[in-house]
Amino acid sequence: MRYLAIGAGVLAVLFTGDAVFYAVTTPPSQPMAAQGAGMPAGRNLTPPVKGLYKGRDVLFIHTEASDRQVAEMLTMMMGPKVLFVPSLAQVPADLLADVYGFTNGVRGGGPFGFQVDVFSSVPGEPQYTPLRSVILATWKDGVTPRLLRSVEEIRAAADRGDLSLQRPGVVVNMPMLVWPGGQR
Repeated sequence: MRYLAIGAGVLAVLFTGDAVFYAVTTPPSQPMAAQGAGMPAGRNLTPPVKGLYKGRDVLFIHTEASDRQVAEMLTMMMGPKVLFVPSLAQVPADLLADVYGFTNGVRGGGPFGFQVDVFSSVPGEPQYTPLRSVILATWKDGVTPRLLRSVEEIRAAADRGDLSLQRPGVVVNMPMLVWPGGQR
């Protein structure tokens, strides 16, 4: 009996060691964030969105918005739910960066179906924050719209009277994923 108990103990240690070795050396079948959360492997919960910063492409995501209609519009645009978080509207202005969205003009991948959003800052800059104060850019009647690729170009067009800028008080959480010179 004693040898049987010792043999069973040795087998248990060997099987446990083999299981630990397998767990450590074998890649998981699902991404770690999805394991145990009931999420299927490979499901992209929040697809990246293209934008511009100083004429260069960036990729970002929308996660929350301070306005219910904006949250619903971004949800319809992107697929995954953008959460309505009204308290974002209470964030002090000095803790926000800007994002310019176009309500008309050149057709494209922006939230209104026109050109993509233009950002005022990216990670690595002192003024970067993922919390964005939305500024709506609208081309004026009689002006031929064109693609504006930077905040400087937008402000120059507004100064010339080509477009109007409106800050509706909406804040959207828009963390950057890829930006000039960096990525997460």
